[in-house]
Amino acid sequence: MLTIYGIKNCSTMKKAFDFLDQMHVSYQFFDYKKQPPSTLLLEGWIEQLGLDVVINQRGTTWRKLTDAQKSLAAVAEGAIELMVAQPSMIKRPIITDVAGKVLLVGFDTATYQAALSHTC
Repeated sequence: MLTIYGIKNCSTMKKAFDFLDQMHVSYQFFDYKKQPPSTLLLEGWIEQLGLDVVINQRGTTWRKLTDAQKSLAAVAEGAIELMVAQPSMIKRPIITDVAGKVLLVGFDTATYQAALSHTC
């Protein structure tokens, strides 16, 4: 079973949910608003993907950060601290497999079809 991480009311998340539902892909949802991701989970994502992929620098949460906070986010330790405190800073959705390997980040129909065709 896949795990999809994000925020329920995000428009990108809704696209991902709709796609997974239409393709009859089983998943569990991890809502950042109900439970912030652990430091260990974020460290794993950064190791797999890189900090630039995990942090959403296009969102309003990022734009509201002070320059000092943005500087703190330039290194993994500081970025993790900010992402735990403000999970909206994390790119979404992030989809992982049972082993925790990241399969997808963000939403793109063609990418999802290619990556998940074996699960349908």
